[in-house]
Amino acid sequence: MIDSTTVALPSTHPLADGRTADAPLVRALRGDRPERLPVWFMRQAGRSLPEYRELRVGTAMLDACLDPAMASEITLQPVRRHGVDAGIFFSDIVVPIKLAGVDVDIVPGRGPVLGRPIRTAADVAALESLDPSALTPIAEAVARTVAELGTTPLIGFAGAPFTLAAYLVEGGPSKDHIRARTLMHADPETWDRLLGWAADVSGVFLRAQVLAGASAAQLFDSWVGSLSRADYTARVAPHSARALAHVADLGVPTIHFGVGSGEVLADMAAVGADAVGVDWRIPLDDAARRVADADVTLQGNIDPAMLAAPWPVLEAHVRDVVVRGGAARAHVVNLGHGVPPETDPTVLTRVVGLVHDLGDGRATGDGRTTGAGRSAHEGLGA
Repeated sequence: MIDSTTVALPSTHPLADGRTADAPLVRALRGDRPERLPVWFMRQAGRSLPEYRELRVGTAMLDACLDPAMASEITLQPVRRHGVDAGIFFSDIVVPIKLAGVDVDIVPGRGPVLGRPIRTAADVAALESLDPSALTPIAEAVARTVAELGTTPLIGFAGAPFTLAAYLVEGGPSKDHIRARTLMHADPETWDRLLGWAADVSGVFLRAQVLAGASAAQLFDSWVGSLSRADYTARVAPHSARALAHVADLGVPTIHFGVGSGEVLADMAAVGADAVGVDWRIPLDDAARRVADADVTLQGNIDPAMLAAPWPVLEAHVRDVVVRGGAARAHVVNLGHGVPPETDPTVLTRVVGLVHDLGDGRATGDGRTTGAGRSAHEGLGA
């Protein structure tokens, strides 16, 4: 069942052999409105799940990411529990830069921390390219996961070049990324070389996941909200396009998500992904107007803070998100950012059931949504 959009994929790939070609997520990302809205959650695999916390005891984060059996099991846990319409590969955006030789670790309670920041032309020149053979554990983990998922698609992901560069220059998490933004203007030539390197590292990382079986790919720009529109379009967007170009020939649908991205949403849509993720700050009907010139699906944008609200409040919010998402060509329901670690997992399962019960998400004349969804408990590959 290989068509013109998947000729570069292995014949055993889930999109090429048809397992995920008609999945609601894949259809929505490609601009269709399936009979049931697809829903998944960023950071659905992780600290909110007791089975995850039990599995991770005694294992450092990056070690878990590079253990194929563990990474696969963690990816599968929320799909089993919640009945979401996709798995998101369990990894971290700094995994590819670590595999490229950068001294980086994830410090509990703080995040990625570098042994030595990358701040000069000499520092950038010393960076090594990512050898695809270093990604063998990633490919194995993806293959294990896809074999279990059946008709449920797996989403691969990578950090966008600006977010990676922000960590590299700052040396760790930062509130304003002022060192990175300073480098952008003080030494634009070095900046461009750094982002070009980051784009290729992320692109190689994404490509390995897709070739191993991922049916979609998301580029995640955590810190794009710290940029002006002028800086984004001139100094960042071309590199994000370069990262996505690494999978363009493979024909998989792509998602471009950024936090605090309202001012650059239209520019992110113009980078070339099939879908743009929207955080919780902008109503989806407003977002649809902002990206009207681009033929893109919208993903989002339940406020993560609402997950701790009383169910009637959360339910009303989810219904509002779905109705507003009707303004887009297609809609993938998600959070406006990641699942907070203190979230009650039963709430996520209940949200999945509600979204599936709302059918295709198009509002009828009386304000209700049409269609009927399946249960959130039908399991993997259903």
